[in-house]
Amino acid sequence: MYEQTKQNVYLANKQLVDNNLVILTWGNVSEITPDRNAFVIKPSGVNYDQLTPDAMVVIDLSGNIIEGEYKPSSDTETHRILYQHFHDINGIAHTHSLYATSFAQARISLPCLGTTHADHFNGSVPITRPLTEQEIQIGYELNTGKVIVECFENLDALSMPAVLVAGHAPFTWGDSATTAVKNAVALEAVAQMAYQSQQLTNNQSPLLENYVLEKHYQRKHGVNAYYGQ
Repeated sequence: MYEQTKQNVYLANKQLVDNNLVILTWGNVSEITPDRNAFVIKPSGVNYDQLTPDAMVVIDLSGNIIEGEYKPSSDTETHRILYQHFHDINGIAHTHSLYATSFAQARISLPCLGTTHADHFNGSVPITRPLTEQEIQIGYELNTGKVIVECFENLDALSMPAVLVAGHAPFTWGDSATTAVKNAVALEAVAQMAYQSQQLTNNQSPLLENYVLEKHYQRKHGVNAYYGQ
C-alpha cells in the first residue's frame, strides 16, 4: 500500500544525509498519501544507510500504524498535527542542522537579512514559544506540533515553510517530501549566512528592506513569478 509514497519518503530521508543536514539519526522526513488519509514516515532510530522503502511506516491521521514492521519516528505526532492543520502541505522534514538549530537553541527568530533568504522565506523565520513543563511531560511531541500551529495563527504556512521550535530544532515543509528537504537545505544555508552576517556587524545587521523582500519572494513564488523555466 502507498508504494510510491514510501519510495518518495525513503529518497527524501536519504537526501538529508546527502545534504549534510543530519548527524547520526537526528532527523526525519514524511509525506502525506495522495488520498490524504495517511502519511509515511521514517522508522525511529534506524541508520540512514539501512533504510529501504519497505522500512517506512504508514500512519493514519488518527495516529494508528496501518503498515510497517518498525516503530515510527519519535516525532510522528508532530508531523500528524501539522498535516491535520496545514491542509496545503504534503511533506515535512525535521532536522537538527547546526546553524538553524543554533537559532532555535538561542530562542530567536531567523531574521531576513538578504535576498537569498527572501527567495525562499517570506520574512523572518519564526520561533515558537517554549513548551511548558506540563506540555513536555504529557504529550511532548503532540504539543510540539500544537505550539507550531499556534505560532502560525497569523502566518501562511505556504509562504513561510519553516519554523524554529524553541530549544529544539527546525521543521520545514512543502508540496512534497522532496520540497520539504529542499526548504531544509535553504533554511540551513540562510541560517549560516545570518549568523556570519551578525558576527561581522556585532549583531547590528539591518533587516532586508520590505520592498526588496517582496520583490524577491514574489518573483519566485507569486502569481506572476518569472524565476526559472
